[in-house]
Amino acid sequence: MASVIQKPPGTPRQAARRRARLDRLLDPELFKALSDPTRGKLLACAIKCGRPCSVTELAACCSIDFSMVARHLAALSRAGLLEAEKRGRSVYYTARSGELSQHLRELGDAIDEWGGACGCGRGCSGAG
Repeated sequence: MASVIQKPPGTPRQAARRRARLDRLLDPELFKALSDPTRGKLLACAIKCGRPCSVTELAACCSIDFSMVARHLAALSRAGLLEAEKRGRSVYYTARSGELSQHLRELGDAIDEWGGACGCGRGCSGAG
């Protein structure tokens, strides 16, 4: 996708006032969920499995104590990374991998829209 580089704002305050899809896509709940190593393991296991998995299956797959798994799965579900389905007394989780990959692609595109807009006037990659 061709990106349109935005003209850099004059000050950080001006940049903060600009509304862009970047603001929406930098979702703290998503990144909080992804930042925990245990949740990362559980999500990777659910994605690789490719089918609904019970809490017990995910705990065994990732060698994680069962007592900790439910809390981590709930955080992943709140962030929109897993879909929960109750079947009788068991809850099954399915990874929403398509939605995650689409979100990350959109985030990359949104970052590219603002790429090089560090404000230094030298056209750098944003580090100056």
